[in-house]
Amino acid sequence: MRRAAATAAAALLLLAAGCDASDENDGTDGSAGREEVTTTRVQVVEGLGEEGGFDPGAIYDRLSPGVVTILSIFENGSSLFEDEGEGGQGSGFVLDGEGYIATNAHVVTTQSGTRTAEADEVYVEFSDSNRVAAEIVGHDPNADVALLKIDPEGLSLTPLRIGESDSITVGEPVAAIGSPFGERQSLSIGVISALDRTIRSLTQFEIGDAIQTDAAINPGNSGGPLLDAQGRVLGINAQIRSQSGGGEGVGFAIPADAVRRSLRELREKGRVEYGYLGVESLTIWPQLAERLDLDAETGALVQEVVEDSPAAEAGLRAGSEEISFQGDDELAAGGDLIVGVDDVELTREHDLADEISARGAGERVELQILRDGERRTIEVELGRRPARPAP
Repeated sequence: MRRAAATAAAALLLLAAGCDASDENDGTDGSAGREEVTTTRVQVVEGLGEEGGFDPGAIYDRLSPGVVTILSIFENGSSLFEDEGEGGQGSGFVLDGEGYIATNAHVVTTQSGTRTAEADEVYVEFSDSNRVAAEIVGHDPNADVALLKIDPEGLSLTPLRIGESDSITVGEPVAAIGSPFGERQSLSIGVISALDRTIRSLTQFEIGDAIQTDAAINPGNSGGPLLDAQGRVLGINAQIRSQSGGGEGVGFAIPADAVRRSLRELREKGRVEYGYLGVESLTIWPQLAERLDLDAETGALVQEVVEDSPAAEAGLRAGSEEISFQGDDELAAGGDLIVGVDDVELTREHDLADEISARGAGERVELQILRDGERRTIEVELGRRPARPAP
C-alpha cells in the first residue's frame, strides 16, 4: 500500500529481535500441558506488577527463564557454534508446557528472491544452559512469526502470556528480554514510543499496528518478547530502524493480536493465509479530501487496481487523473474512495491494509465506497495473498 511518509525509506530497516509468549495451546493460556507432560516442570507466573508498578528486576527474575536463545543452521551444514558459515541467531519465548516456542520467521528461515528456505537444524537454549533440538511447526512470513516445538520432557518451562493489543498506551513502560549480539538473557527497558506504525514483512506486504519502542533492540533480540509491567507479551521484537545499523532507540515489535492469530493458525494448519484485495491505495487526510472535493476526511483512495485481482473482478476503479499536491507529483485522482470494510469505518489507525490483513482468503467483505460523489456498497470475495506484491 502507498504511504505518505517517504523519509522512512532513507533509514535502514534491520530485522532485529522479537518474541511472544502465551499460556494455552494457541499461545494464550500458560496452564496448557501441565497434566499431559508429567515429567516437565511448568512454572506459571502470576501477579507481576499488581502493586509495585513497573519493576524490571522482578520481571527479569521471574520471566527470563521463559525467554530462550534460538540457534539456526542452514543448508550448507556449517556450524553456527563455531562462528562460521550459514547460521542464524535470535530469541524466542515459551508458550506452554507442551514445548511450543514462538520466535520471528526470519530467525529460522532465509530468503532468496521469492524463495524461502527453512533452517536444516534449529536448537533452543534455555537460561539454565539446557540446549535441545526444535522442529519448525510453521512460519508466517507475512507477520514474521514462527512456531517451534521441542520435546519438553525433563525441562523446566516458564510460559509467557500474550496480552491484548488494544490495551497498550504510549508512554507505558516496557521491558525487552533477548540475546542481542549473542549476549544471552539481556534486559533492556524503555517506553512505548508510538502505536499504529507500519513496517514491512518478509514478503514486502505491510504489517500494521506495529509497536514502536525506545527499549534497546539489537540484532539477536529478534523473536524475543516486549513485556508490560504485568509481564504480558505486548509483541515480538522484530526490527530496528537505524541510519548506522545499530540499535539507536527506534525498535519495532509485531503486535500481540497479530502474533496470536499467526500462532493459532500455525498450530492448527502449519500456515497462515491472508486475504488479498489487489489495490494500491493512499490514505487520505483532510486537506487532500478538500482538494479533491471528497465527502469524507478519512479512507483509502484507490490509485491502482491489480489486473485479474479480486478488486478488478468486483469492479473497483482507480484514479486516472494525475495531480500534484503537497509535494506528491504522482497522485491519481478520480478513483474510488474506500471508506469502510463491512461495519468498520476506515481511519488512519484502522486503515484498509489492516482490515484486509485481518481476514482470510475466501472471505466475502462489503466495501463502502464513494464514487463520483455517491455512496455505494461493493461485495468482494478476497483472494489468497501472493508471495510478493504486484510490481
